[in-house]
Amino acid sequence: MNMPLYVSPEQLMKDRADYARKGIARGRAAVACTYAEGVLLCAENPSNTLRKVSEIYDRIGFMGVGKYNEFDQLRIAGVRHADLKGYSFSREDVDARWLANQYAQILGQYFTHEMKPLEVELLVAEIGEGASGDRLFHLLYDGTVMDTTTYVVIGGEADAIGARLEEAWSAGMDLGNAVTVAVGALAGPDRTLVPDDIEVAILARDGSRRAFRRIEGGDLGGLLG
Repeated sequence: MNMPLYVSPEQLMKDRADYARKGIARGRAAVACTYAEGVLLCAENPSNTLRKVSEIYDRIGFMGVGKYNEFDQLRIAGVRHADLKGYSFSREDVDARWLANQYAQILGQYFTHEMKPLEVELLVAEIGEGASGDRLFHLLYDGTVMDTTTYVVIGGEADAIGARLEEAWSAGMDLGNAVTVAVGALAGPDRTLVPDDIEVAILARDGSRRAFRRIEGGDLGGLLG
């Protein structure tokens, strides 16, 4: 009888993490940041049909990078979970912290127990009644959750893009400046991104129940100048 090859748990986890990071790094990056009147979600995405940025619920947005079919399945699951909780209890009971915890459990389960981890990195954003209530939850492939109220970069070249964003971002920016800063950070010094290369949406504090708005075409071109 042949004995199975022994692999230490530490090596197994390291191999899974390396595998997931390589898959995520192959994808184009995305940026989320707060601005004076809400939250900006901006992703490099030349596709006209596939979406990296989506609405989950009234005041909650979602952004994913990595393997498209995997993060889109998670998006759909999030919409269903949010709808069910909002219908069963109250719409106010659905918040980004709860949703991020649901995603963390799924990602952690795949990373620990399945043969292959999910090659995804996620962001769940929520807009509050005021700027102090805005939240960004950054989820890694292994279920790790980090929260912030400033900005998050996910996907390939995140360190370099984050460094550029740190230099240019400031609290209380208007939407035009926020879009310019986010797109400039994604592009870097050697490229120029045009509206067809990016996908932009906002969670706007405008009094509407549903805060999610896409910015496309001429409106996006105007913000980019």
